[in-house]
Amino acid sequence: MLRNRVLAFLLLAAQLLLHIPETGAKVPALIVFGDSTVDSGNNNQISTVLKSNFQPYGRDYFGGKATGRFSNGRIAPDFISEGFGLKNTVPAYLDPAYDITDFATGVCFASAGTGLDNATSDVLSVMPLWKEVEYYKEYQTRLRSYLGEEKANEIIGEALYLISIGTNDFLENYYLLPRKLRKYSVNEYQNFLIGLAGDFVTDIYRLGARKMSLSGLSPFGCLPLERTTQIFYGSQCIEEYNNVARDFNTKLNEKVFSLNRDLNGLQLVFSNPYNLVSDIINHPEAFGFENVRSACCGTGYYEMSYLCDKMNPFTCSDASKYVFWDSFHPTEKTNAIVASHVLKYDLSRFQ
Repeated sequence: MLRNRVLAFLLLAAQLLLHIPETGAKVPALIVFGDSTVDSGNNNQISTVLKSNFQPYGRDYFGGKATGRFSNGRIAPDFISEGFGLKNTVPAYLDPAYDITDFATGVCFASAGTGLDNATSDVLSVMPLWKEVEYYKEYQTRLRSYLGEEKANEIIGEALYLISIGTNDFLENYYLLPRKLRKYSVNEYQNFLIGLAGDFVTDIYRLGARKMSLSGLSPFGCLPLERTTQIFYGSQCIEEYNNVARDFNTKLNEKVFSLNRDLNGLQLVFSNPYNLVSDIINHPEAFGFENVRSACCGTGYYEMSYLCDKMNPFTCSDASKYVFWDSFHPTEKTNAIVASHVLKYDLSRFQ
């Protein structure tokens, strides 16, 4: 009788297992590379004019602290980290307030103002992408010393790597050059950047990374700073720029497909924020926003970094009504909406 009950229990258990959906492996850490969309304060520690470690930046962050995030509060990786059940912020690797005990569950190597193209990082003297990789190698050494080889390798292999970069290559580099001095056509420059993105993914793959999210470009022709150049035309979005972003995203998606095919064990997802951000910009009221053409900080048309300071009398009182915090970067509310979308539609396989 007992034997029959045990057999019946095992049969029932087997049937139940067939109905348990695959949720993917646990993510023990979030590791971030890229530009100001994901920089949590690394630029504070380097010699550059592109900083945001002062008020009113961070006024809606925990304790009203200006951390170096280009926002009034948290940025997308913070919300994504929280969504995975990790900590609610991702610390900057160069921030002396944190050490390897903090970085073991999440770390940011991003630098505001950088790009895939090394020449982009030279514009504002920020960290080039190759330097972010060098810091990542150093991090691996520190992690192995802290946790031991086996546990550290497990974290490196199971961590989720967020990569968000590319807008500065166009707005702070390519389009700033006089047309006659441009080395590439737009199409050629896109292809050049796509090649660099592929090289970067391959580099960190060889260092042990397997689970990655590569973000596409948002409609950067609709940034308040870009709309300001069209002020005599009703502050319209620059559609030439938006077309470039869409074309770049198509090519990046194709590169993601080929990388997944060619690199054994790679789980690379393409995260495309373009349509969501475009919907927010075209229908802000549907997302609870009142202003999309100008930013909260200052006049909202051109202020960023040191031009966005606490002495500016025009800064709005409620950033949640605005899509953009400064003329180039989204508010905490926008970051939260984008992060929620990415978690639900792009990163669900890792949860």
